[in-house]
Amino acid sequence: MHCQPRYKREVYIWLKNNQMCLICDEPTESADCVCNVCETELPWLLEHCEVCALPLPMDGLICGQCQKQPPAFKQVVAPWTYSFPVDTLISRFKHQSRWPLGHLLARLLGQHLQHRFDNAELSLPDCLLLVPMARKRLRQRGFNQALMLTRWLSEHLAIAHDEHLLLRPHETVAQQALDAKTRKRNLLAAFALAPDAQVQGRHLALVDDVLTTGATAHSLARLLMEAGARQVDVYCLARTPKPGT
Repeated sequence: MHCQPRYKREVYIWLKNNQMCLICDEPTESADCVCNVCETELPWLLEHCEVCALPLPMDGLICGQCQKQPPAFKQVVAPWTYSFPVDTLISRFKHQSRWPLGHLLARLLGQHLQHRFDNAELSLPDCLLLVPMARKRLRQRGFNQALMLTRWLSEHLAIAHDEHLLLRPHETVAQQALDAKTRKRNLLAAFALAPDAQVQGRHLALVDDVLTTGATAHSLARLLMEAGARQVDVYCLARTPKPGT
C-alpha cells in the first residue's frame, strides 16, 4: 500500500520559480535577484586612481591627492561609482531598512572581489573589519550597514571577520555635511582598538558602503598600521566622484 497518490504531472517546485529583479521588478532566473540588463547598466567604476579608486579619465594612474598625501591604506576596491541607481539602492538599504537591496549589492561586491582574488589582482586578507558607527547614529538607524555588509561578505568569500576589534568611543558630527579638511579634524581620536585586538603582522580589510573623501578609512587604517598591521585595504560598494565633475 502506497501512502502517497500517484501524480504524473509536474508539481510546483520552489527552486524553479522565477526571481524578481530588485532593480526593475522584472522576472529573472539569476540567484542574485538582478537581471542581466540591470547588472550591465550599473555604473561600473572603470578608470580610477590605483590607491583611492577616485574616478579618473585614464586607468593606471594615482590621483594628485594620493601622491601629495598618501593614505594609510594600500588600496580601495569599489565596483561602482556613487551614481544612479547604486546611490538610490544604497540609500534605501541604509535609510529605509531595505536589507535585500544591501544583500544584493554585497553579493555583487563579493563576486567582484572573488574575481580579482582568482586572477591574483588582489591578495586575500586575513580578516574583514567593519567601520564602526557612532552610538547615537546607531540608535537612530537601528543597525550598522557596514556590519551587515561585512557579515555577508565574510560568508560569501569565506574570510573571517571581527566585529569588535575596532571601536568608536567618541561621538562625532556626521561626516556627510563636512568638507575634506573638517572631516579629518572631526575624526581625530574618534576610533580606538579593542584591548585584546590582534593586529600585528595581519593583512586587514575595512568594509563600508561608500567612500567619499577617504578620511574615515585613512584614520582607521593609520590606527591599524601603527598597531603593527602588515597591510590595510578598503572594500566598499561605491566611490564618489570628485566634487564638480
